[in-house]
Amino acid sequence: MTRIAVIGAGVTGLTTAYELLDRGFEVTVFDRHRYAAMETSFANGGQLSASNAETWTQWGTVLKGLKWMLSADAPLLVNPAPTIHKIRWMMEFLSNIPSYKSNTVETVKLAIAARNVLFEMAEREGIDFDLERRGILHFYSKEKDFKHARMVNGLLKQGGLDRREVTPGEMRDLEPALHGDFVGGFVTESDSSGDIHKFTVGLSRACERRGADMRFGTEVNDVTTIEGGVRVVTPLTSETFDGVVVAAGVRSRSLAKALGDRVNIYPVKGYSITVQLPDAESQAAAPWISLLDDRAKIVASRFGADRFRIAGTAEFNGANKDIRADRIQPLVEWCQKHFPGVSTEQVVPWAGLRPMTPSMLPRVGRGKAKGVFYNTGHGHLGWTLSAATARLVAESVAAEFAPRVVRGQAPASAAA
Repeated sequence: MTRIAVIGAGVTGLTTAYELLDRGFEVTVFDRHRYAAMETSFANGGQLSASNAETWTQWGTVLKGLKWMLSADAPLLVNPAPTIHKIRWMMEFLSNIPSYKSNTVETVKLAIAARNVLFEMAEREGIDFDLERRGILHFYSKEKDFKHARMVNGLLKQGGLDRREVTPGEMRDLEPALHGDFVGGFVTESDSSGDIHKFTVGLSRACERRGADMRFGTEVNDVTTIEGGVRVVTPLTSETFDGVVVAAGVRSRSLAKALGDRVNIYPVKGYSITVQLPDAESQAAAPWISLLDDRAKIVASRFGADRFRIAGTAEFNGANKDIRADRIQPLVEWCQKHFPGVSTEQVVPWAGLRPMTPSMLPRVGRGKAKGVFYNTGHGHLGWTLSAATARLVAESVAAEFAPRVVRGQAPASAAA
C-alpha cells in the first residue's frame, strides 16, 4: 500500500488525511502537539464564509496599514522593525495587487466548493461542531464602506456567490440583538458558522477509526527527498514514505525549503475572545446569525447556547503568539458596544498565527520533487477553504501514485 505522511493536524492536515484515506492510501499524521487542532485551528472566528473571500491585495489595505501603524488597537498592525522575510513578503504582496479581482473570484469559487465537502465529512462521521446555517450578515456604518461592499459584491457574484443587500430595518429583523447605527448590510444565506476545534478533533478521531496512524506529540525535525520517496525525521525515528503532504501552517515555509521548494508564508497573528454566556440574560442578548463588521474587521459567531466567539485584527509581528491586552480590549469593547446585554465578565482570550501567502491564495498541489505536495497558506480562510483544497491535493496524490478508487474503499492492490 502507498504510504503518505501528512505533516500537521490542523483543519487542513486532517481534511487532507481524510480524503487520502478515502482513496485507499496508508496515512500517517505528524503533529508536535499532544492533540489535534491546537494552533490556528483552535479558536478562530468560526465563519465558513465565502462572503469574506475578498483578498487584501489592494492599495486601500496598504494605505490603511500605514495609517494604523502607530495605533496599538488598529485592525491591521505592522511592526515596523524590518526583517528580510517580511520585506520580501511585502514586496510580493504589492506585486499581487494587479491580481486582486481575479484572486478574489478564484477564492470565492474555492469557498463554495468547500462547503458540501465539509458538510459531507461531518455527516458521514457524525461530528457535532455547533454548526449554525443561518447565514452571515456583513454590516456597515459608513456609506463609503458600503459603496466598496457593493463593488466587492460584483466580484463575489462572478465567483458564483449570491448575496442580498439589506436595509437597516431588515438587519434588525435578521438579528434583533445587534445594536448600532448602520447604513446597510449584505446577508449571505448560504454561509454558515461552527466551532473549528470541535470539527477538527472529531475528524481526527474519524481518521484514527479508519486506520490512520496519528503521531501526536511528535516534532518533525527534518523532511527530505530520497530515491523512491521522502524521509521524515523525528526525535525518535527516521521513516521512509512514498509521499508527503505539508500542511504545517506557518512551519510549512521551513519544511518546504528542506524539500527544495519555496513557499512564501508569513505568520499573520489574529486574536479572538470566547465570551461565556452563563446566564439567561446574556444568552438572550447574544446574536445567533454570524456577523462581520467590515470596518473594524471583526467577526462573531454563536456556538450553542452558552458560547459567543469574537475574532479579528491582523498583526505582522513575526512568529509571536503573545496575547496582548491592547489587542484583546477592542474585541471586548466591540461586544459591549453592539451587544450591551451580554456579560463580558467571563472572557477567554486567544492568539494564533495565520499562514498567509502574498497572493492570499493557498499553496495547493505538487512540489518540485516526486511525492511532495502542499496544502497550506490559507491565511484567514483556512476553515472556509480547507475541505476543497484537501480534495484537490488528494486528487493530485492519487493521480501520481494510483488510479482513482471508489470512495471509502482500498485500491485492489491494497485489498490483495
